[in-house]
Amino acid sequence: MNTYKDILRLGTPVVVGQIGNLVLNFADTFMIGHHSTTELASASFINSIFVLSILFAIGFNIALTPILGPYVGRGEKERVGRVLRSAFWANGLLCIILVVVMVLFYVSLPYLGQPEELIPLMRPYLLVNIAALPFAVFACQMRQFFDTVGRTKLTMYTVILANSLNILGNYLLIYGHWGLPELGLLGAGISTGLSRIVMATVFCGILLLREENAVYVKGMREAAEYELRIFFKRINSLGWLSATQATVEIAAFSLVAIFVGWTGTTPLAAHQVMITISLFFFNFYLGISSAVSIRVSHFVGLCDTQKIREVTRAGLFMCMACACILVLPAYVLRHKLGYLFTTDTEVCRLVATCIVPMMLYQFSDAFQCTFSNALRGLGEMKSMMYASFFAYGLVSMPLSWFLGILCELGLVGIWCTFPVCLTVAGVLYYIIYYKRLIL
Repeated sequence: MNTYKDILRLGTPVVVGQIGNLVLNFADTFMIGHHSTTELASASFINSIFVLSILFAIGFNIALTPILGPYVGRGEKERVGRVLRSAFWANGLLCIILVVVMVLFYVSLPYLGQPEELIPLMRPYLLVNIAALPFAVFACQMRQFFDTVGRTKLTMYTVILANSLNILGNYLLIYGHWGLPELGLLGAGISTGLSRIVMATVFCGILLLREENAVYVKGMREAAEYELRIFFKRINSLGWLSATQATVEIAAFSLVAIFVGWTGTTPLAAHQVMITISLFFFNFYLGISSAVSIRVSHFVGLCDTQKIREVTRAGLFMCMACACILVLPAYVLRHKLGYLFTTDTEVCRLVATCIVPMMLYQFSDAFQCTFSNALRGLGEMKSMMYASFFAYGLVSMPLSWFLGILCELGLVGIWCTFPVCLTVAGVLYYIIYYKRLIL
């Protein structure tokens, strides 16, 4: 029972924080969709691609857990601070690379086959997101640090604060309330950027000003040069593998927006709505399995294989239980969910149809999410990356093109590929996990 309690203690704040992100995503989609369908379609495409940079940063910093976790498990707090200082340098390098990539994406917008009327809306929205990207990367690092040391409630409160400010900013800037200009989609981008700055600033203040963090700050100050180099290399060694794996996984959902865009503005808007709905389910699995990852990393430091298995089993049971509970309401309400985001009847019809394949992959998603995070806690990044590339790169993307474009099934055909690729990924992750623990 203690295992379940530990997962709930660590995982519940993560779930609440992730649901906070979902509420923000819902608010963005709701407000933009009710402002105009063309802006919703523009946001769908930009968010589907830009989110890869955020997810790459999240994936990169997930590698901090298997590095920090064993030290946390053994109570070596000053060494945790030394790792954190190296992480600042590693994330600084990452920021430069991500900004350059997103600027290249901005330049290439006219050549990606999207509807021409959307380009003038996409450009300023993308620019403000690029400007706030360094703050988002820093916030990812600090959130992973606080989660790994067991301070998940702190990150939850910080995320809720930033998201609340973002929703308020959306209301003011999209529609032009309280004497502010009506900026539409650009207003949503500005609000999101400001919320990321707030989140990074709050995390920095907590680290430097809270007394319980003094030991970590001391470790950062007193880190020897050779230690920083060792940790910098290790963070990059695991971080790039972890980021690649996480990005390839999410690319199965994000990059298909290019295929969706080929089919028109309405399917692109419906795709954005479906992404928002599916994230509601995924955030429950992610919160629980993130706690699994943290606890696994702690037990790695204690060399307790039995506890690693126990934590993973408990996490799998909890994720599957969530899937059972959440699937039925989605099916019953499938014809109404689209209207939460837009009044466009064609968009809502497509959403209702795509709910069915989304329901089919929930159990596969819960399964793969549990074992992927257990592997992250074990630091097993390279094998995971190859498995993800096979499942999402060699199975999902070609199958999406085949069903959605070649077979002319459109958005529904594209969403029918996700149950297949998630099942393949889950099976491969389980095989890697099993072999890792018996060797």
